[in-house]
Amino acid sequence: MTRYQAVKRVMDVVGSAAGLVVLSPVMGATALAVWGSMGRPVFFTQERPGLHGEPFRLIKFRTMKPPRPGSDGIGEDEARITRVGRWLRSTSLDELPTLWNVLRGDMSLVGPRPLLMRYLERYTPEQARRHEVRPGVTGKAQVSGRNAISWEEKFALDVWYVENCTLWTDVSILVATVSKVVRRDGISQEGHVTMPEFMGTEEPPISPAA
Repeated sequence: MTRYQAVKRVMDVVGSAAGLVVLSPVMGATALAVWGSMGRPVFFTQERPGLHGEPFRLIKFRTMKPPRPGSDGIGEDEARITRVGRWLRSTSLDELPTLWNVLRGDMSLVGPRPLLMRYLERYTPEQARRHEVRPGVTGKAQVSGRNAISWEEKFALDVWYVENCTLWTDVSILVATVSKVVRRDGISQEGHVTMPEFMGTEEPPISPAA
């Protein structure tokens, strides 16, 4: 473990523990809002890829109704999200329980966002480099457009972070995140609750030798 990684882990533990304590009243009120509008369970958990693509259980506040019987819910976000759920996403309050994932070591405060397991086989080798670091609660892509930019732009920013991560970079991203959350920038792409599903990037054809 490098000195940067050791200090980053200390920052993650201290920051997530402090956040869980200080924000506990907010989390309690949010849990009541979810329970009152959607019932139980209050939390949403899902397997996501972590460091080196190893799966872990992500925990967030629930923002959607369950899928219809016999459906996996894919492509039904607009119909399933509730009014309270939409507000939680716009304020990022649904993300507060992920601080527990940070405390456990599944995630970091800063890093590429953990996406879906089924995306792993759709990444190009370059895009897959985003898993060379722990996923984060926030990251370079989140402060550079969030869901208003394309998947390809997001992944390029994720790889940029992998190649340029320092404590100063992490601190600057955390500060920028506060501003983004307050202004509610880039919450979704037009016509989507967040973004359309990532189906893969078409590799450019190899030009024949002259």
